Amino acid sequence: MTAGAIAANFDTARPTVSKHLQILTECQLLQQEQNGRKVYYHINATKMKEVADFIEPFRKMWDDRFNKLESIMKNYKPKK
Repeated sequence: MTAGAIAANFDTARPTVSKHLQILTECQLLQQEQNGRKVYYHINATKMKEVADFIEPFRKMWDDRFNKLESIMKNYKPKK
C-alpha cells in the first residue's frame, strides 16, 4: 500500500503515519518498493515473526500477572 492508502485507514494526520512508516521501515518491519513516483510498503513477514517470537515470553508473563491481579480483585473483600 502507499502511505496515503495506509493513512486513509487511520484517524490521524498523514505526517504522523509517514513518521511511523519511516520508523517501521528503519526497523525492517516494512519494506519499500518504488514504482514510478509512488512508494509501496510491504510487511516483512520474516522480521515480524522475529519480533513475535521475541515478545512471546513477555506476553505469557504479563498474561499470568494480569490473571493473578484479576483473581485478587475478584476475591477482595473490603474490611469494615
